[in-house]
Amino acid sequence: MRFNTDPSSRTTEMTRRLAYSQIAPDGIKALAGTGAYLESCGIDARLRALVELRTSQINGCAYCVDLHSRQARKAGETQQRLDCLPVWRETTFYSDRERAALAWAESVTLVHETSVPDDVFEQAHAQFSDKELVDLTLIVSVMNAWNRIAISFRHGPSLHAPN
Repeated sequence: MRFNTDPSSRTTEMTRRLAYSQIAPDGIKALAGTGAYLESCGIDARLRALVELRTSQINGCAYCVDLHSRQARKAGETQQRLDCLPVWRETTFYSDRERAALAWAESVTLVHETSVPDDVFEQAHAQFSDKELVDLTLIVSVMNAWNRIAISFRHGPSLHAPN
């Protein structure tokens, strides 16, 4: 993807930089292998999709925002909750468990700013077992890795046919 830097332009021309999965297939396959574990770790698919989507929104990864919003809808998530995810704190649409997961995801994603404070840990630990909290952290960490790869190499979404 190449970004047009002309401020008068209203369009963004994007060109993928590298076909990273073809250049380093073993590395990408290894990272993708964590997905099989995360799908079976016990964190609900709908919650996982919300966490992955929120992490991708924070990082500004268009490819992953598109992918995980589609996955969330497939898992039964409502459009209203997806639309309000960036402002989840200002709504009553999310359970205490979801709120704890979203706060944890945001704090871990922004670790350079937050250092993941004790109150966020305590809130998450009140809702998740030790193993679930480690798994949730793996979900956030792997999502951050995928976001950085997709953004770095300008891997954007494709236009999908309406449902």
